[in-house]
Amino acid sequence: MYTRKNQRNLTSSQRQRFVEAVLELKRLGAYEKYVTTHAKYFAADGESGLRVAHMAPTFFPWHRYFVLAFERDLQLLDAGLSVPYWDWTTDRERNAALWGPDFMGGDGRDSDGQVMTGPFAYRNGKWTITNGVTTEPYLTRNLGRPDRPVALPTKAELDGALAMPVYDTAPWNSAPETKGFRNKIEGWTVSETKGGYLHNRVHQWVGGHMVGGASPNDPVFWLHHAFIDLVWVRWQRLHPRSGYLPARPPGARDPQHGRVISLDEPMPPWGVRPSEMLDHRPYYTYEEG
Repeated sequence: MYTRKNQRNLTSSQRQRFVEAVLELKRLGAYEKYVTTHAKYFAADGESGLRVAHMAPTFFPWHRYFVLAFERDLQLLDAGLSVPYWDWTTDRERNAALWGPDFMGGDGRDSDGQVMTGPFAYRNGKWTITNGVTTEPYLTRNLGRPDRPVALPTKAELDGALAMPVYDTAPWNSAPETKGFRNKIEGWTVSETKGGYLHNRVHQWVGGHMVGGASPNDPVFWLHHAFIDLVWVRWQRLHPRSGYLPARPPGARDPQHGRVISLDEPMPPWGVRPSEMLDHRPYYTYEEG
């Protein structure tokens, strides 16, 4: 077992080791499978067939395994690594150390959104986008989205979501009728003008490649989802009697039959069941603060 830490508490050496391993994974060609897998399983409510990565109860366990698989690949290169988390309720500014030239790099430039600083800047020659939604080969960002400003979620907003006692509810999707904790955190139900949405707002705040199914093109994706995983851990601690739902598959006449995965059904593409991903402690712990 190992420990995931808040990125703000990493030493300079720890930041460097993480960056170097991510760059090496990219150089070896092993990084792209994460971009393409996430894009493949990014299915929306209106599409037919199974929903697994998003807009479904499996949002948390699917991404837990996804980040864990990425972490294991990094550990093949450096056994002492873990994925740090970005607590966006505290590190909320565009000039936060997270965006420094020794770690994630900075914002995109005004003309085309291209990230010009840091190890993942295209001009440094080690980070080329090959599986993006658009054709540009460089990483893009638009921190805070100045043309239509958006703010990162606050601690009060996160605490409000954590207080919700039910994991998920029918119709198990992104509709406003789905009232549970999962849909509140994932954040499809409330408009930008009204606020309230959490995980998705972070993607929108970063902008560029973080918006859309190919969002792992931006390495900050992993830090964001490590924190989302920690949020699930916190919720589980607060509500120990509230388990994953649905516990059983929706009935044959249910519109969500065959579209969502219940507790003991396998999640593609790995065949891992949500029930196997409920407890993070066999794999890692979190250092909070």
